[in-house]
Amino acid sequence: METSKLVVLGSINADHILNIQHFPQPGETVLGKKYTVAFGGKGANQAVAAGRAGADISFIACVGNDDIGERVRKQLASDNIDTSPVEAIANTTTGVAMIFVNAEGENVIGIDAGANNAVTPEYLDRYKQQVIDASALLMQLESPLETVITAAKLAKENGTQVILNPAPACELPDELLSRVDIITPNETEAEKLTGIKVDNNDDAARAAKALHDKGIATVIITLGSKGVWLSQQGEGKQVAGFRVKAVDTIAAGDTFNGALVTALLEGKPMDSAVRFAHAAAAIAVTRPGAQPSVPWRKEIDDFLAHQES
Repeated sequence: METSKLVVLGSINADHILNIQHFPQPGETVLGKKYTVAFGGKGANQAVAAGRAGADISFIACVGNDDIGERVRKQLASDNIDTSPVEAIANTTTGVAMIFVNAEGENVIGIDAGANNAVTPEYLDRYKQQVIDASALLMQLESPLETVITAAKLAKENGTQVILNPAPACELPDELLSRVDIITPNETEAEKLTGIKVDNNDDAARAAKALHDKGIATVIITLGSKGVWLSQQGEGKQVAGFRVKAVDTIAAGDTFNGALVTALLEGKPMDSAVRFAHAAAAIAVTRPGAQPSVPWRKEIDDFLAHQES
């Protein structure tokens, strides 16, 4: 049986992470500990989650022509990702994220896009065959928006399913939303897209309906520790996640997205794909960092096996 191919288009960042007791006020210096540099970026995190979960995946992205960019490419290749569409761009730096994590495990982040800005429609054009041949295209919003729109158009014209994780939150044009098959916002992103504040399931159902009205068949609103609101063609329900002790939530949503698409491409029904993705995310939040926290397939299967008993 030919395996279904996944293409992820997205960002690559080096995450500089510092643990602090509380977030500083303007002008305040706080002492931190456990400074680490980990590889992140929503695109790369989701690609890694899919690669480790067992997807047949290629990744369209850019790094800078710097030492960290070369290290990132090597790491991605070791995570079962086809990195041939990941080019090093001359005279640029690899994207960077500065992350503070407080004692509660919450984070605040500042980003410099760097080489991620080089993922232009022209760059995509060089790798468009990858999108045409794929079963699914997974994207986020840390790449130039015009590229995301161009890729969604290309995918729709060629029967490739479009999955959009609309993060970081911003308003999106209908020309993009109308070409999305599955959208996976969190509460903040759902509010940004619909104007509806999501505080409970009724709100989630209303926000989902607003997104269905834009032409999106499947809406999955992630609700943090409460799981997700899953709405297909207007039929909605909450699908609970797994209770674990969180160390930090960095890349939890990315892990969910990568694992979800992997499971769907394997032909799992939506409910069990969501459960599989919940399991992957649950493991990720028990470990620090972005990509280092992403589980491998065997770990996800083992976790689920223990839940059954």
